[in-house]
Amino acid sequence: MEWKERIVSDKNVLLGKPIIKGTRISVEFILERLADGWSESKILESYPHLKKEDLQAVLSI
Repeated sequence: MEWKERIVSDKNVLLGKPIIKGTRISVEFILERLADGWSESKILESYPHLKKEDLQAVLSI
């Protein structure tokens, strides 16, 4: 999987921060949750529209 298929940047969404494609969830937000000790499963449970592949893309950048 290529991370560019899942992560995009659009100057009209969150001031151009990299986000998960089709959402307004930023890469920065996911990394902050992980830094706060959230597990992958907790993130996926809390944000059910995210997929495991989205998290893998964030971690592969």
